[in-house]
Amino acid sequence: MSSQLLRFEDWTAPVPPVRREVLSALPHPDEKNPPLLFVPGLGHGAWAFREHWLGHAASRGFSAYALSPRAAGSLRAYVHDVVQVAAGLPRQTVLIGHGVGALVVSHALARYPAKAAVLAAPVLDGWPALGAALRTNPFGTLPAFFGGGLGLSRKQLYSPGCTYERKLTREPTAVYRSVLTASRPAAPVGSPPVLVVGSPDDKIVTRKALDRTAARFGGAPLLFPGMGHDLMLDTEWQEPIDAIIDWLEKELLA
Repeated sequence: MSSQLLRFEDWTAPVPPVRREVLSALPHPDEKNPPLLFVPGLGHGAWAFREHWLGHAASRGFSAYALSPRAAGSLRAYVHDVVQVAAGLPRQTVLIGHGVGALVVSHALARYPAKAAVLAAPVLDGWPALGAALRTNPFGTLPAFFGGGLGLSRKQLYSPGCTYERKLTREPTAVYRSVLTASRPAAPVGSPPVLVVGSPDDKIVTRKALDRTAARFGGAPLLFPGMGHDLMLDTEWQEPIDAIIDWLEKELLA
């Protein structure tokens, strides 16, 4: 059997195969560190990590990959894709999820024995995050309460000094619904170390939500004040990825 865990639903209603978009940046020479698989959240693709984090991780000796969500998919399909890609990498992988991508990673951890995991600005509880979004962007958020799409604003995603202009994609309504109704993730396979990172100034994930998520994994969040939700696209993008890799190197030594 492969390193991933198969479930009854996978046999009776398998996730349809698709061509997956996986971007990568590789170190030279290969230092045999565990590969990093970055998992973006709603409205983002692998491009969000290619901007800064992939190349920077490679410069620090880690093979770095980023997986785009499949078009018109579901939470279950996204989890399936993460598990499949991770299982196909040459060594036991570190899973790094951002936003809803952190929710995907938390479910994937119950099926794939990751070397470690990082949950960045994690949206593990959809309804509280939707409530925070409503307070900062009511007109973009209200449609999601009635089955429509969620429109995120610059103020919600970026810090005041960030000038990033990449347009986000709008997800199908079914994707938002699957996130809001997602069950609590099962316990990770093999009890890998898990780091939670975020900003107390995030307009989508509150400080309380960061504390709550970190407590699930027996720790406290690593905070980056002044940054927005999209840590990997912020003007200070290097600070969190360096902190993540520093933490990972210590865990590998341990």
